[in-house]
Amino acid sequence: MMIIRMSDIPEEGLQVEDRAAFRFVDAAWRLDGVSLAVTLDGDEVDVLGRIAATVPQTCGRCLEEYPAAVQAAVDVRFAPRPAASHSTELGRDDLDVDFYVNDELNLGALVENETTLALPMKPLCRDDCRGLCPACGSNRNLGACACPARTPDPRLAVLRDLAARLK
Repeated sequence: MMIIRMSDIPEEGLQVEDRAAFRFVDAAWRLDGVSLAVTLDGDEVDVLGRIAATVPQTCGRCLEEYPAAVQAAVDVRFAPRPAASHSTELGRDDLDVDFYVNDELNLGALVENETTLALPMKPLCRDDCRGLCPACGSNRNLGACACPARTPDPRLAVLRDLAARLK
């Protein structure tokens, strides 16, 4: 966890590139690189930069685990957290705004969140992954199975004919 006190940020800003200062909650995640520029703008803080990490993922087609290379661009503005009694309405331009509390900025949480947001929604071990056989469940990437070819659903014949006519 890397916490920076607002009072410790110099006027010219900070450059954070020490990846050893960050630890992910999941020890299997690895931070490969980080470059963050932290600059003050009144009582708000801008954090710009890039994050590179390797995160173990499970392929959505073949269910094999693989290391996913994650690249995340960081562009976040931090503002002081409003008092609990105040109601704050966020607009469209405020989607990249986060809050800091007690004059402390948690860059560790920022790196973890931005890495998580950069993960693919449907992870694939490779673009041409062939997935699992629907009949026997074998991994088609490792070789063909002995299952007979499935006959198409007869209810879909109309769509097959339509596709042939549109060619």
